[in-house]
Amino acid sequence: MIRILIADDQALLRAGFRALLDAEPDMEVVGEAGTGAEAVAEAARLVPDVVLMDIRMPGGDGLEATRTILASRPEGVRVIILTTFELDEYVTGAIRAGASGFLVKDTEPDELVRAVRSVHEGDAMLSPSVTRRLLERLAAEQRPSHASQPTDVGLLTEREREVVALVGHGLNNAEIAERLFITPLTAKTHVSRAMTKLGLRDRAQLVVLAYESGLVRPGWLG
Repeated sequence: MIRILIADDQALLRAGFRALLDAEPDMEVVGEAGTGAEAVAEAARLVPDVVLMDIRMPGGDGLEATRTILASRPEGVRVIILTTFELDEYVTGAIRAGASGFLVKDTEPDELVRAVRSVHEGDAMLSPSVTRRLLERLAAEQRPSHASQPTDVGLLTEREREVVALVGHGLNNAEIAERLFITPLTAKTHVSRAMTKLGLRDRAQLVVLAYESGLVRPGWLG
């Protein structure tokens, strides 16, 4: 059972998310929060598997709450940022804060359910519009990383570097497999090994690393 905490300052939205997710046989909403501070406190108390986190809330915004929750490293907790805003600084800020997903609130219900399952399994989930904005912003920055996670791509094999570069362009495992003439399972294995070697949580952080390490350059992928 996937245990979920919903953090949003609008009670009506929390009720809607609760009804949607509680209807799934493998999901249970175990708590709600209306402020960033409440989200931090409830995450510490309940240790949910997944937190749905609004960005603009009173009592500390969702990005700060995400950083605080993930800094304490409760085992298995993942955060999906859910917001009405697609502003660039929120996208990169959420990923650097450690979020495993970033969805806008007009996301289709089945996509939200799929996102919860995906991040619970250790993957990342970004809506297509958010992925595009993230890649465009990172490409525009083109600056060395000052992030705290390891960025020594020299630890990777040549094939792993190829795979990470393709992840950086937003390709999924099936698309990577098709481009490199390997199986999707092999592509997934390369992705997992690269994340392990680099100490990264999921594909979202791998996308950031691919750009900041120079593995991906604007216009590289035809």
